[in-house]
Amino acid sequence: MEFVVVVVGCVLAIAAANTLAPRVRLAAPLLLVAVGVIVSFIPRVPEIEVDPEIILMGVLPPLLYAAAVAMPVMDFRRDVQSIGLLSIVLVIISALVLGAFFSAILPEADYATGVALGAILSPTDAVATGTIKRVGAPARITTVLSGESLFNDASSLVVLRAAIAASAASVSFGGVAVSFVWSLVAAIAVGAAIGWLHTRIRGRLSNPAVATAVSFTAPYIAYIPAELIESSGLVAAVAAGLVSGQSSVRRLTAAVRQSDMQNWRMVEVVLEGAVFLIMGLELKALLADVHEAHESWVHALWPAIAAFAMIVVLRLLFMVPLMWVVDRRAQRLISRESHLSAVRESLDGKPGAPDTAARRYRRIIDKRLADIDYYRDEALGPKESLVVVWGGMRGVVTLAAAQTLPADTPYRSLLILVAFFVAVISLTVQSGTIAAFVRSLKLPDQSAQVRQERAELRYEMLQVAQQVLHDPDVVGQNQQLAGQVQLIRDLESRDSEEEDGTTPEDALDRGIAMSREMRRVRGKMLVEQRKKLLELRDRGTYSSEALTAELAKLDAEEISITA
Repeated sequence: MEFVVVVVGCVLAIAAANTLAPRVRLAAPLLLVAVGVIVSFIPRVPEIEVDPEIILMGVLPPLLYAAAVAMPVMDFRRDVQSIGLLSIVLVIISALVLGAFFSAILPEADYATGVALGAILSPTDAVATGTIKRVGAPARITTVLSGESLFNDASSLVVLRAAIAASAASVSFGGVAVSFVWSLVAAIAVGAAIGWLHTRIRGRLSNPAVATAVSFTAPYIAYIPAELIESSGLVAAVAAGLVSGQSSVRRLTAAVRQSDMQNWRMVEVVLEGAVFLIMGLELKALLADVHEAHESWVHALWPAIAAFAMIVVLRLLFMVPLMWVVDRRAQRLISRESHLSAVRESLDGKPGAPDTAARRYRRIIDKRLADIDYYRDEALGPKESLVVVWGGMRGVVTLAAAQTLPADTPYRSLLILVAFFVAVISLTVQSGTIAAFVRSLKLPDQSAQVRQERAELRYEMLQVAQQVLHDPDVVGQNQQLAGQVQLIRDLESRDSEEEDGTTPEDALDRGIAMSREMRRVRGKMLVEQRKKLLELRDRGTYSSEALTAELAKLDAEEISITA
């Protein structure tokens, strides 16, 4: 009974925090941490200690998987260099520098112990970085931060394991490097294979509820074998999510995708809220452990403040060479634009239908030209880099990883409290100021460009619809259907809306309602429009935001005509 009451109370608290957060202009995670802290100090409320394995194995895989499914592979590919440098190189540098700091201020802690705590504090949190999506930051910044948080958990845990092993016995640099590479490569292979197989199995399930229920097993099916071969289960869950998200449009029905989106969003809200609520509830137990070790929470506060400042400074310094590397790569690609355009024109000028190799080569060139437009329009300049610096927040992963420190680690209780304070400071300072910070930088307004892009994409969809309507194999000899189609053609040919406000899109909707045959025609339109969207996505012609919005429209229409 008590367990049920606690679960119900937690869910209601999560719902209340997510409802109140926009009104009080605070991030929901910060509100939940505050609620947890307050509840933990209420008399007769028992001290709460959650096994960190529950967070690392039970909560993080589905959260990372859900974030990876939602991330467009096109955007991830374009910024994989930035994501890799931030999630691997910066984590290692931060761990080593913070290790020197902690070993200097803690007399009984050796350098390996300091590096272990540095690794714990280094990764940004996938849950915390969700805040950046709600403040109107440019899409490329969101991609970089989200991609970084997907992979740096694994790199930090590998460094943490190596540091713990080094504190107990001697380990070689080569052994650590091999272990690190194996953790990433093997996990990516396992996760990609699971994502590929899992999506195809779900594609054979006709019941959306069943297909979505099966999707909840994907992150764990990827996580478990990866851990058994001593690679990173978290990276495997991310790889499975990326592959599933990329192939779901081709393999799954619109009803299944909509069911996935709604149910996974609910899971994300509950799990995200739960981990931050637990984070606040554990404070009382942490303070009790520190007191039993004859230490004071004040001794953890000032190292946490110093460590937080060092993390931000290191991140800022790291972004300087990173900007140079990214810009150099972009300029190298932009310098090839004229050559690629000339090759593209020569392919278009060849008589006859292009063969398979020519079409494949044309798609590659189109993708490169689209990348050039992306790097030119979405430059990662000094202002954008500052947002990347300030948007790298710490969260519950830091606290969960800290609790995996061995029981005989010097200052263990104090180190865990330091990790807690760093996470709370990051959530409070960075999350509370990120919106004002983004506005103060006055980043380029991309809203007009997004609207124009979506209008162009919608025009392409209407062109596909017209091709279907002009296809005699689709319309056939049905005179009534031909008349309905002609009405739609006449409305589509208008250059502007008439006085009654009827648009081509309205005409299509009316046509759908006219007859069962028109629903069949509209179904054919949807199939062809989705093919066109996938082609445009593979070429990278439009932004992922515009493509996702248009795909959602097609899915909604498909569900409406098949219901």
